[in-house]
Amino acid sequence: MSRVVVIGAGVAGLATAGLLAKDGHDVVVLEKNARVGGRAGTIERDGFRFDTGPSWYLMPGVFDHWFAMMGTSADEQLDLTLLDPGYRVFQPPRAAGVPTQLTVPAGREAVSRLFEDREPGAAEALSAYLDSAHHASAMAEKYFLYNPFTRLSSLTTGEVLRAAPRLFSLLGTRLQAFAAKRFRDPLLRQILGYPAVFLGTDPRTAPAMYHLMSALDLDEGVSYPQGGFWRLVERIGALASDAGARIVTDAAVTSIRTVGRGRDARVDGVEWTDAAGERHFEAADIVVSGADLHHTETALLPPHLRTYPESWWQRRTSGPGAVLVMLGVRGALPELPHHSLFFTEDWDANFDAIFGSDPRIPSPASIYVCRPSATDDDVAPDDHENLFVLVPVPADTAIGHGGSDGAGDPEVEKTADAAIDMIAEWSGVPDLRERIVVRETLGPADFRDDYHSWRGGMLGPAHILSQSAMFRAQNASKRVGGLYYAGATTAPGVGVPMCLISAEIVLKRIRGDHSAGPLPVEVPATPATGAR
Repeated sequence: MSRVVVIGAGVAGLATAGLLAKDGHDVVVLEKNARVGGRAGTIERDGFRFDTGPSWYLMPGVFDHWFAMMGTSADEQLDLTLLDPGYRVFQPPRAAGVPTQLTVPAGREAVSRLFEDREPGAAEALSAYLDSAHHASAMAEKYFLYNPFTRLSSLTTGEVLRAAPRLFSLLGTRLQAFAAKRFRDPLLRQILGYPAVFLGTDPRTAPAMYHLMSALDLDEGVSYPQGGFWRLVERIGALASDAGARIVTDAAVTSIRTVGRGRDARVDGVEWTDAAGERHFEAADIVVSGADLHHTETALLPPHLRTYPESWWQRRTSGPGAVLVMLGVRGALPELPHHSLFFTEDWDANFDAIFGSDPRIPSPASIYVCRPSATDDDVAPDDHENLFVLVPVPADTAIGHGGSDGAGDPEVEKTADAAIDMIAEWSGVPDLRERIVVRETLGPADFRDDYHSWRGGMLGPAHILSQSAMFRAQNASKRVGGLYYAGATTAPGVGVPMCLISAEIVLKRIRGDHSAGPLPVEVPATPATGAR
């Protein structure tokens, strides 16, 4: 049994703590904020409960696997609702007061009919596209996502070598071009390209390998955990505690202490301060940082022990920042389903503003809107609605902080106002602004202050080819023995499922397990046969 300190009680930190505690280690989690969850946060006010982070429950198999590793199941821990429709896409109205929209249903057959109605022949093209996406997803899970990349042999199996020409083609092609080659309809292309934003990148630069995302929302469907993602965080944290992990909040780690020199350097523990400013030291044989990797490397380690120094980060590409807008609205909003996407017509201009050489807040901006109150009665008072609005913007802390009821910094509140007006006009709710009773905003500076986020980004390094899979920052320090990394800013990448996978990669690293796929899960013996 090793003494383990986990820095940060975000999803990755809690998931890692749970796996390591269940594996027999003595684990303590130190979280700088007053609550757990990290970017998967929550705000409660006047009877509303807003998730302030993830809201799409995709890759259910990854959740199932992590829960199984903890001796339980997603069915036991969560109350999942399959959303139908999966989401709705809004475009600028063609006539005043008349929304232009496309509702994306649940299930492959219904989606195929939708595509065929938009573009004759698109159903057949979609079938081939989704088959390819499923193959890419299966290969990714089996050989890339769970892979610690500590053995070259994990990538030289017969199956990988046979698939290599196809995989190299997907890696060398851009997602937007890949979709455009198969579909003529601009809106269908946008539906297939927009998942790149959830990976923190531009569909014009994301590898076509990420068309695997379409297998998730267009085929497997989109679910919602009742209680929101905050309920998911609660369950992950509870399972970690039940396994023996001790979680301490208001505990800001200020440095990772090491012993030894040169190649013999290894962790000795961490120094941290509590809410009163009192200093503490927690001894450790192993330290796992679930905090932002840039902060971990450049603020918690001395220069000579940094695997990823500032000069390394200067050559990296950040994913987008975000202005988040949480709205409590009086009255019903049937015009909006659980998930909505608002797509501007000038797609290139939108992404040039976020990722280009002259970054600025897009105007107009393509935005995402979640109405969890469409599915969950507990997130808003009676006769009210809960809206979460995400506006992708450049990762730039100069955009500022958010605040309550319009009290945030000018650029943040201006962006929020524009998003509210867009929702009102495009969805046909002209009195939306007058019906807002609660308004909370967050900006890139909040991501920096609350999560030490590199450049104030909402996700982490973008998933361009040079920052994906084995090319992404990996899960163990090359200069400090016993120091590991988990979370969205390291491998395998951004998103809650990736954070759960990163926890398992850390477990593999500590065990000395070099396997590529998910670890086998022991099935309890049944009383009748004793079989496994």
